[in-house]
Amino acid sequence: MLGVPTVADRVAQMVVKIYFEPRVEPHFHSDSYGYRPGKSAHDALAVTRGRCWKYDWVLEFDIKGLFDNIDHELLMKAVRKHTGNPWVILYIERWLKAPFQMPNGAVVERTKGTPQGGVISPVLANLFLHYAFDRWMDKKQPDKPFERYADDAVVHCSSLEGALELRDSLEGRLAECGLELHPTKTRIVYCKDDDRRGDYPETKFDFLGYTFRPRRSKNRYGKLFINFTPAVSNKAKKAMRQAIHNWRMHLKPDKTLEDLARMFGPMIRGWIDYYGRFYKSELYSVLKHMNRALVRWVQRKYKKLANQRRATHWLRRVAGREQGLFAHWQLGILP
Repeated sequence: MLGVPTVADRVAQMVVKIYFEPRVEPHFHSDSYGYRPGKSAHDALAVTRGRCWKYDWVLEFDIKGLFDNIDHELLMKAVRKHTGNPWVILYIERWLKAPFQMPNGAVVERTKGTPQGGVISPVLANLFLHYAFDRWMDKKQPDKPFERYADDAVVHCSSLEGALELRDSLEGRLAECGLELHPTKTRIVYCKDDDRRGDYPETKFDFLGYTFRPRRSKNRYGKLFINFTPAVSNKAKKAMRQAIHNWRMHLKPDKTLEDLARMFGPMIRGWIDYYGRFYKSELYSVLKHMNRALVRWVQRKYKKLANQRRATHWLRRVAGREQGLFAHWQLGILP
């Protein structure tokens, strides 16, 4: 559930974050990437890809309802470990316990969790998992590197037995901290490629909007081989196609092509920048879908171009002249 602070609390939380974050940030694990200055999802994905080439197995897991289930007492213990400032401790404790006011006016008391939507919440969640998971991994499972982005993480293992043992140990560890592994988002995956033999039921996993699985690739000499690598996930592609559908461009014949570029171009650029970082060609089907939506707009706007073939031909000529209008045209994905 998204908890939106009042304006006054949002300002106060930013003040506490500015004070508190620099005090805990140096202690955080190098393989924790979520909501941290100087770290990004792309950093986590690049490290994950490299380690999947080195380790045969991955434990993919997600913590069920992290933000709703953080133990207040354990979290405040961690806060006090890093600051003795009385007003910081006072306000963090108040925000944790502040009740939700529902749309119907009902007030719901809180006994655990930190509300998503608060400025301070990501820092507190990272602090909690630093001790609940990151430090525990270093002490108990030092031979198994991991990448964690908030409550979503993958751990690399050398053997199936090691992955199974880790899953059981981790389940117990999280239970000690009042947390639970998500039953359907926790899986053991075999990172299959040309050099790894054997048939196993799970050979792919999703992480940060990308699907890691065996894919056909070319080496520097042009030779094809099977590589375990990430590309935009089917779930993300479906969401992007749905977004394009929801824009209803064909119902905007009053707009110019330049208007559409201003309205929707930044979103296309953002998709390419994020989902095109690895195995970009997997994204092309979405970009072609965008072109088809633009062709439909042309058909509606110009009566002489109601025929699909004519509309496509016209738009292709425009795209050739003005490739800068849309980011995917600059990649050569033309109508």
